[in-house]
Amino acid sequence: MSVTLTFDVYGTLIDTHGVVIRLQENIGDKAQEFSQVWRDKQLEYSFRRGLMQAYETFAVCTSQALDYTDSFLGTALTAEQKTTLLAEYRTLPAFDDVKVSLEGLKAEGYALYAFSNGTADAVEGLLAAAGIDALFDGVVSVNDQQTFKPSPDVYRHLLDTTNASASETWLISSNPFDVIGAVSFGLNSAWVQRSNNSVFDPWGIEPTHTITTLRELAGVV
Repeated sequence: MSVTLTFDVYGTLIDTHGVVIRLQENIGDKAQEFSQVWRDKQLEYSFRRGLMQAYETFAVCTSQALDYTDSFLGTALTAEQKTTLLAEYRTLPAFDDVKVSLEGLKAEGYALYAFSNGTADAVEGLLAAAGIDALFDGVVSVNDQQTFKPSPDVYRHLLDTTNASASETWLISSNPFDVIGAVSFGLNSAWVQRSNNSVFDPWGIEPTHTITTLRELAGVV
C-alpha cells in the first residue's frame, strides 16, 4: 500500500490537557483555564518565532508560555511546581481512541509517521510513555528545519523524509492551522474535530475529510 499517514502529535494523538489533574493540585479551580491559556500561548509563541525567524525549540515555547500563564492568571507557581508541570508535559497521555486506531491502520499496511513541532527526542519519549511508539515507522520533527508548522518548509521536509508524494500523503491533525498548511501544500488531510466546540478556520481551505475520532480514519483514507 502506497498511502502514507502522518499524524500531528500534540492535541491529536496526545492530550495536552492531561496536565489538568496536576494543575488542580496546585491551583484548584483555575486549572482548566490555566491549561487552555498555556496551550494557546504555546502555539502563539511558535507562530511568532516562525515569523521572526528566531527559532527556539517547542520545549522553550512551552516553558515560556507556562511563565506567561502563571503571571497572567496570578497563580504564583513555585519554581518546583513549574519544573514538575514541564516534566508532566513530557509524559502526557494519549487519547482513548489512539492506540486501537493506529493498530488497525498498521495492520492494514499503511505507513505511519508522527509529525510534530516537538523535537524528535521529546516526541519519541511521549509516544513511548503512551505505549504507541512501536506503531510508527518514524518521527518527523520541524526541528530539522528550525521553524514551525504551518511553514511550507516543514511539509516539504515531511515529504522528503518519508519519501512520499503529496498525493499519496495524508496529514491527520486536530489543529486547523496544521490542516490548512498541509492542504495548501498539496497534501490530503483529515481534521479530527475532538470537540463540538472546535471551529475550523473559515479561510475557504477545507480538509479532505472531517472526523470526530481516529476510529473513523480507516473509512476515509
